[in-house]
Formats: sequence, structure tokens, C-alpha cells
Amino acid sequence: MTGTRWDPAAVDLDALPVLGIETSCDETAAAVVVGGRRVQSSVVSSQVDIHARYGGVVPEVASRAHVELLTPVIAEALVEGGLADHEVGAVAATYGPGLVGALLVGVATAKAFALVWDVPFVAVNHLEAHLHAALLDDPDVELPVVVLLVSGGHTLLVAMDAPGSYEVLGGTLDDAAGEAFDKVARYLGLAYPGGPAIDAAAEHGDPEAIAFPRAMLDEGLDLSFSGLKTAVINHVRRHPDVATVDVAASFQAAVVDVLTVKALRAAEQVGAKGLCLGGGVAANSRLRRLAVERGEAAGLRVSLPSPAMCTDNAAMVAAAGWHRLVTDGPSPLDTGAVPGLGL
Repeated sequence: MTGTRWDPAAVDLDALPVLGIETSCDETAAAVVVGGRRVQSSVVSSQVDIHARYGGVVPEVASRAHVELLTPVIAEALVEGGLADHEVGAVAATYGPGLVGALLVGVATAKAFALVWDVPFVAVNHLEAHLHAALLDDPDVELPVVVLLVSGGHTLLVAMDAPGSYEVLGGTLDDAAGEAFDKVARYLGLAYPGGPAIDAAAEHGDPEAIAFPRAMLDEGLDLSFSGLKTAVINHVRRHPDVATVDVAASFQAAVVDVLTVKALRAAEQVGAKGLCLGGGVAANSRLRRLAVERGEAAGLRVSLPSPAMCTDNAAMVAAAGWHRLVTDGPSPLDTGAVPGLGL
């Protein structure tokens, strides 16, 4: 049961405003996107400062923060989007993957608003939402493309033939790239979150100072970063006087080298016309630079999401929700949170 009647023939889909809600981890976000492409507002309340004292995200703390922050964030998104309550056409929310308590806050809130406003509720896969991030910034992307989705929890190579039509080509067999960044940063005594800290330190280091391994570089489309993390730890233990900036730069170079080589291989394998980045690690400066250089040299159009679209946000959720609503209709109101949801 969806709780509302949905007649797409009676709706101007290109003008349909969708309220998106994102609470999968430690970002409380809401956004208004019209027609699946036009971002009218995107509000993100970060919990980084809250979790920094613990060196990582504490699930219970994140869930409680979402409860306190979500309603005012939604209100701000509606005001910035110039939208009154009765003008919302649908409510989309991330239902997985993520922290179960955090997901439940967003899903329950989205259902409540959908029932009150008598509009469709749409459950959105967080990974699918990331695939739409680059498309929001670059709506002229010509499909098919390969999307390199790199975040703290996931590292995937995905062939995207059309919105809603995907094939996972490869992924990490152990640590996600962002997870490796966080763990190495913590070992080196750098700030949290680790990705930006490594990136900042690497600007002052030599990426060729240490020859860290490129695991599985010549093997298929799967990736592995656990061994690289161990290599960093072993090197620092053997050379305690090594410059932290050189370790950061060399580690980052190894990660980015593997990511870009695999992404280009995937694009060639499926005959993609372009390469898109998505996820928090897509904000990494070296990854962005090398993806453009290597991608364009291979004849690909490279689409980079803006830094705001790399991190968890609700605009990408609203965009993915619009496409899911048009394709599949509203989601059942008994849809629950699925923390281990795959793409």
C-alpha cells in the first residue's frame, strides 16, 4: 500500500518537485529538485564536529542528531526552494545502505510527510543516488558512462546505460578507498575526516617518495586497498623519521593510480562514452585531476560532480527518487531501512 493514489498521466513530470531526505550516515540533508534535474535547494547539516572527538562516526550519536536536525533542515530546504507544503509533489528518502538507526529517522520522517501531504513516498538506494550526482552538475552527459563510485563505505565501478539501468562491473574486495584514507590518516595522526586531511598533507609531499604497491593493477576490475594500508604502516614503522607529507602523497598516488586505471579499463570494456565520479572520495584533488587527464587522453568525456555533490546530500536522493517514481511508481509505506542494501 502506497498511501496515495499516483496517476502520472495527470502530472507534469518535468515540473514535479521532489523533496529529498538523506540520513544514511552523519549528514542530515534535505533538498528540492524539480523534474529530476533542476536543483532548487540543497541543505546539509554536517555532524563532522560532533564525531571528530571520537575519530569516527558513532551510530547512536548520529541517529540522535538526525532526530534533532532533520525537521529544521527540511523547513530550510523548502523555504530556499520557494516551495510551500502543498506544492511538494513527492517525498524521497534514502532507505539503505547505511546506519540502520540513522536510516530509520529519514524513512519515518519521509513517510509521515508523504501521508500528511497525500503525495507519493519513494525509497531511494543511496548508491544509486550517488550515480545521479554528476548528472545534476552536468545534465548533458551522453550515456552510456562508467561511474567510479568511491566513498568511505563503497568503491564500485558501475556501467550506467540509462537512469535506473546499471551494471556493477567491479568493486573492492576489502577496504573501500575512503575507509583506507581514514585508517591511514588516523595512523599518521592527521585530522578527521581522513580523506581531506590526506589530500591537504599530500600537497606538500612527494608522490614518488615511496613506491607503495598497486594491488591487482593488472587484474580485472576488482580492487583491493587493505594491503596498501598495511604497507603504509609497515613503512612508517621501519622508517620512523619519514616525512608524513611524503607518506600521505605516496599513499594517495597509489590509490588514485589504481582507481583511474581500473575506471579507464572498465570504460573501454563496455564501450562507454564518458566517465563520471561519485562519492566523497570524488572530491580528492589528485583523483579529479588524473581522471580528467587520463580520461580525456582516452577520448572520454569526464564529468566531475561539484564538491557539494560529492558528499552525502539530498539533491541526489531527490533526483534518483524522481526517476524511480516515474519508472516504478511510489514505494510501499511498509518499506523499511535496509542497512546492507546493494546496488
